[in-house]
Amino acid sequence: RPPRSTLFPYTTLFRSDYSKTSNQAAARPNDPFATDFRSSSGFPGTIALASDSTNRMPDTFGNDVCPAEQIVGNLCRYDYAPMMTSVPATERASFIYMGKYEINDKLRGFAELNGQHSKTTIRGAGSPSFNELFMAGDNVNHPFADMPTHEFYQQDLTMRRRMVDIGNREKRVTSDYYRAIIGLQGEIKDWSWEVAYNYIKSTSTERGVNGFPNSRRTQEAIDSGLWNPFEPSSNSQESLDFIETTTSRIGKSTSKSFDGKISGSLMEMAHGDLGLAVGFEYREESIADNPDDQFLRGEVFGTEATQANGSRDNTAVFAELAIPVLDNLEVQIAARFEDYSDFGTTTDPKVAFIWQPTESLSLRGSYGTAFRAPSLHQIGLGNTDESPNLVDTVRCAAVGNINKACEPQEYTAVLSGNDDLGPEESKSYNLGIIYEVAENLDFSIDYYNYDIENVITKDTQFKFSTLGNDPSVVERLPSTIAGDPGEVVRIFDQFENIGNVTTSGLDIEANYGLETDMGDFRFSYVVNYVLSYEDARPNADGSMRIDTREGDFEQPEVRWTFNTVWMQGDWNASMAVNYIGEFKQDASVATEGMSDIDSWTTVDTTVNYIGIENTTLSIGATNLFNEEPPFSYHDFMGFVNSTHNSQGRFVYVKASYKF
Repeated sequence: RPPRSTLFPYTTLFRSDYSKTSNQAAARPNDPFATDFRSSSGFPGTIALASDSTNRMPDTFGNDVCPAEQIVGNLCRYDYAPMMTSVPATERASFIYMGKYEINDKLRGFAELNGQHSKTTIRGAGSPSFNELFMAGDNVNHPFADMPTHEFYQQDLTMRRRMVDIGNREKRVTSDYYRAIIGLQGEIKDWSWEVAYNYIKSTSTERGVNGFPNSRRTQEAIDSGLWNPFEPSSNSQESLDFIETTTSRIGKSTSKSFDGKISGSLMEMAHGDLGLAVGFEYREESIADNPDDQFLRGEVFGTEATQANGSRDNTAVFAELAIPVLDNLEVQIAARFEDYSDFGTTTDPKVAFIWQPTESLSLRGSYGTAFRAPSLHQIGLGNTDESPNLVDTVRCAAVGNINKACEPQEYTAVLSGNDDLGPEESKSYNLGIIYEVAENLDFSIDYYNYDIENVITKDTQFKFSTLGNDPSVVERLPSTIAGDPGEVVRIFDQFENIGNVTTSGLDIEANYGLETDMGDFRFSYVVNYVLSYEDARPNADGSMRIDTREGDFEQPEVRWTFNTVWMQGDWNASMAVNYIGEFKQDASVATEGMSDIDSWTTVDTTVNYIGIENTTLSIGATNLFNEEPPFSYHDFMGFVNSTHNSQGRFVYVKASYKF
C-alpha cells in the first residue's frame, strides 16, 4: 500500500545585507578591500568612438544624463543588484506512488511513479549591452550634432548601455518531470533476480516576458531615428514596443533504460558461500533544448539562452564475486563493461575487502577505477551568453589600468558545447575501520584518495588571460593607443577536458545512544577533513600548474554535522548543527591583509508527531537562526554561492498519510 504525501512549505527568504547593492565599496565604507562591482553598462550609458572605444565618456549631454553618483572615471555605472532575485520564486506540486504486488510465493511485481510540476519566476536588471550598438556620425539623433568643436562631432559612436527603458528582465519557466519504474523480482531456487524498465521525461518552457530587446530591431531603430539611446525620455511607446521582444525556449530530455540482475551462491567454500551477482543495463538518452529563432540569429543580447541537442545509447554488463577467504574475511571482486554509442568502450574493475578480527572491530578497504562520459549538454550546447566578472589581464599588462582593465568587470562570454570532449577517468582507494566501543557507542574512520583525470569544465578567466590577443577567442574593438589590444566585445569559451584533480581526506563518524526517563536520545557526529586537494590546470605553454589547493577558494578543509534525535511515545524531534570551515578568498581578488572567508554554522530542526494512524505530521526549519553566509570579496553578491547560500530561514509543515 503506497504512501501519499503533501508538502506545505513556508519560507522566510532574505538577501544578505551585503547583496543589496553591487557597490560593495559603498556598502562597506570601512573595508579597504571592498570592490565596486557596478556594471559598466549604465543608463543612459557611456558614449565611445566606434573607431577607438578607449576614447569614451559618460552620457552627461542633453536632457537625460547619467546620475553623478553612478559616474566612475569615464564610465556610467549601474547598480543591478537591487533588481535581481537571489532565490527565484517557485511553486511546486508533486506526487509519488510506490507499490508491490505479490503474484505468487516466488514472483512479485513492483512499480514506482512520481512527477512534479513547477512554475518559477526569475527577475533581473535591464539587459546590458557592451559596445554591440552603434550610431552613425550623421544620425539625426547624434548627441554632438550641434557641437562642431567637440571631438565626437560627426563621428561614428558605440555605447555601453543598459536597456532600463523597456523594464527589468523577467523570465517565467514551467517545468514538468515524470518518472516511471515497472519491474518484476523473484527467486529461482537460491537465486534472486530482478528486471525493470525505467522511463524519465522532463520538459520545460521558458518565456522571457519583459525587458528583452531584439538587437537587430534596436539597431534599426537607432539607424532610422525612431529610438534615441541617449535621450530615453524622448522615445515614444511605439519605439519601445518595436525594440522589445518576447523570447521562448523549449527543452525536453528523456531517458529510457532496461536493466536486470541476478545474485546467489555459486558454490560452497570452506568459509562460506561464494556469492555471485551479474547484471546488465541498456540505456537511451536524448536532449533537445532550443531557444527561438531570435537567439539562433544572435538577435537577443543581455540574456542566457542555451541550445543543445543530442542523443546516445549505452550498454553495460557487470559482475561481482563475494569470496569468503576466511570466516572473518570477505573479498569482493567486481568489473563493469560499458559501450557508448559516441565514446567507445570502457572496463572498470573494483576490489574490496572487509575483515573482522574481533566482534567489535572491522577493517574495510577498496580500490577501483571509474569513467564518466561528458553529458549531452556539455557536448551539444549551442552559443549561450553569460555575464561573468573577469579581469582583462592582457590589456592590463599592455597599457595598465586603462578603463578599469586591471579590475573585475562584467563581460559578455559566449559559452558553447564541444563535441571533441573526452571522458573523465578516475582511480580511487579507501581504507577504514569500524569500532563498536560499547553497545550504544560506535565510530568509524575512513581514508579516501581520488585521482580524476581530464576533468570536464570551463575556465573563462584562464582562456581570457592566455588567449586574449587571439581574435577567434576574444573579439575586441579597435584602439588608437599604441600597444592597446582594444576594448572587449565578447569572449568565446567552451567546455573542455582541462586538468586533473587529486584529493584525499578522512571521513569520521561517531554514534551514541542514551535512554532516559525523558525519552531516547541518539547523537551522531559526522566530519569530513580534507588532507589534500590539488586541481591541476594547463599553462599556456602546455605545462601544468596547481590552480587550487585544500583551503583555497571554495575548498574548505573541514565540514561537520552534529545531529541529535529525541524519541518518546508518539513524538520525535531532531536538531542538526552544520559547520563549513573557513577558506581563502578568490585568488583573483585576494591581496595582502585581506581576511579569509569565515566559517559558517547553521542549525536545522524538525518535530514529528505519529499519534494518528498511518499519518505523520511534521514541522521543521532549515537555517533556523537565519544565519547570513560569510562575506566574500570575489562577487557582487558578497558570498560564495557554490559553497554557501542566501536562502535564510526555511520553515515548512508536512503531512504524510499511508493507505
